This record gives sequence, C-alpha cells and structure tokens, in this order.
Amino acid sequence: MKEKFFNKPVNGLRIIVAPLDWGIGHATRCIPIIYALIKAGTQVFLAGDTNTEIILKKEFPDLPFLSLKGYQVRYSRHKRWFLLKLLSQFPSIKRTIQYEQQWLRKVVLDYKIDGIISDNRFGLYHNNIPSVYVTHQLHIETGNSLLNRLAQKIHYSFINRFTECWVPDAEGSTNLGGLLSHPEKLPAVPVHYIGVLSRFFKKGATPHNPLLVLLSGPEPQRTIFEKIVIAQLQYFNKAAVLVRGLPAETTELKLGNHVKVLNYVPAKALNELILASHIVLARAGYSTVMDLAVLQQKAILVPTPGQKEQEYLAGSLKKKQLFYSCSQQNFNLENALENANQFYKQPAEPVVRFDETIVTNWLFNAGRPGEGQ
Repeated sequence: MKEKFFNKPVNGLRIIVAPLDWGIGHATRCIPIIYALIKAGTQVFLAGDTNTEIILKKEFPDLPFLSLKGYQVRYSRHKRWFLLKLLSQFPSIKRTIQYEQQWLRKVVLDYKIDGIISDNRFGLYHNNIPSVYVTHQLHIETGNSLLNRLAQKIHYSFINRFTECWVPDAEGSTNLGGLLSHPEKLPAVPVHYIGVLSRFFKKGATPHNPLLVLLSGPEPQRTIFEKIVIAQLQYFNKAAVLVRGLPAETTELKLGNHVKVLNYVPAKALNELILASHIVLARAGYSTVMDLAVLQQKAILVPTPGQKEQEYLAGSLKKKQLFYSCSQQNFNLENALENANQFYKQPAEPVVRFDETIVTNWLFNAGRPGEGQ
C-alpha cells in the first residue's frame, strides 16, 4: 500500500523538508511551510546541500539539518545549447535520484520520520509514509510541443510516486504561473493549490533606494548576468544596491560609493530592502516572482537565457500587466528602467497567499490512527 498512517498526535510527528538546490529559490520558498510545521508542534528536520543549509540555518538555527547532496546542475553559457547541456546531465540526475532513495530509506529508519515534504527533489518519496511533492511546474516548457509532452510525462511519473502534490499558486484565474501551474492534465495523485509561498510581508515603507539588483540562479548564467549588470552600474548615476545571491561567499566586491554590494541578505533584512526600493532588477525565477508579487513591488524581470520556463513566465506576466520584462541579450539598464517606468501605470493587486490549513490538514491525516509502521 502506498500510504500508511501512524497512531501519533500531530505534535509528535517528525517531518523532513528538503528543497532542490537549483538556485536558492526552492529553499527560500519552503520557509513559510517550515514555519507552519513548527506552529503545528511538529519536529522538523531540514535536508540539503551547503547553500541550502546556510540559507535555512540563518532562518532556523535550532532545527536539525541533515546533509543531502544536491543535483548540482549547471546551465549552458549560450542559449542555443541550453537544452543539450541539460540533457547531457541526465545520467548524473538519475544517479542523484537513486542516491536520494537510498538516503531516505536510511534516514526514515534512523530518525523515525513520519512524513516528507520534497520541493522538486524527485527521489524523496517513500512507500510507507506520506510524501508531498512541491512544484509550480506541472507543465514543462521546452519550446517544443512534443518535448513538452514528453517532459510532462516523465515529471508526472515521479510526481505520482508521492502521496500528493502541492502547487504554490492560486487555483483560479488570479494565478502567477499560468500554464506552468495550470496544465490541461493534472497528475494522478491529489493536487492542492496552496497559494503563493513567500517569506516576505507587505508593510508600510517609504521607498528611498532607486534600484535594487537581486541576482540568483545556477551558474554560469548568474555570473554572466552579474558581469553585464556590474559593467553598467559603474556608469549608473544614482544609488543602487546589488545582492549577489551567494550565501557561501565571503569575499567582498567593491564597485564604488554609489553601489552597495552584498553577497547575501537574510530574509527579514531583504524584505525591508525590497520595500525600500523604487524598482527591483531580478531573474524571472518563480520564487522571486512570488516574493515580488506578495510585496506588490515593481520589477524588471530578465529570464535566464535558454531557460524556457523563465522566458514563458516573464512573457506571461508581462501580458497580464503584472511585471515588466526584457531579454538579457543586449541588455541596457537605462533603457530597461525607462521602459519599466512607462509600463507600471496601475498599482499591483494583492495575490492569494499560502494557506497554512493545507499543512495542518496533511499533518492530521499523517498522524491519524491507521495501519502503523
């Protein structure tokens, strides 16, 4: 039987939360879920690689952390080779999935784990305990309809090994993900739209910083875009803040008196920094989009070249008049700021935020009397 339940109260449950390591967004968007689990009285175990540990330990220093190696996927330097570069890493990805399965079986026995919440980690499902898969990509955008269907079929083959799937988006038309999170066909397991996940909160603040740059995402494209932005910030005639998205970096980068450079900013400080900024320049990663949407922040989104998901998302949000976007190719900061200023005419609408009851309901089911282990 795929799902077994245990005769334990909710506050006696032990739950693993394990985000994917492709960029830092998967880790940051798990923060509201972790807080909901703590609020319910469960014992939470965090799992991931070095960057994931640094990020989550800053937010949850007292929670146990289990080392779990990441997929360590790298993107192509050139857009035209993006898909080929990704396909070439499939053997390594497959080995990591097999490793995840072996790791999980041992950890479940060693720590008497009662439930798993996996953010896009394909191998973290278990036949004997409730296992949740978190993803916003029920539709995989590759730029080719045939490959889209094949990618979705492969993705669903993993999703259907979990107990259920949580989608961080609104269920209705006021969604952020568009086709990515609302495909024609859903997985076979129960799918729950849990609302927008963000660690940030909208509060009163008067913007005084002209520009905030948030860099993120896998290499080498993070560094490539950083070099493009830095070259133009040196001639920028206003104050700016650059957050590099490198939690493990200790070397300080100096750009001049008008640009403040930070390797990484903890959640609370970043929340305040975004609200204090007139406009944000960032990648079109879904976690970043959720944070900006919750804060109703004006932004310029620049999708990672070749990453069709981000290209689709940026285009879709632009059509909905939610966010301005432009290409990295021939990127010009001054032009982007001018065009964004013309784009944002109406104040942003509030979004449907994460509903904590999905967590408490899941915990109730995971802890209700049943077959036992």
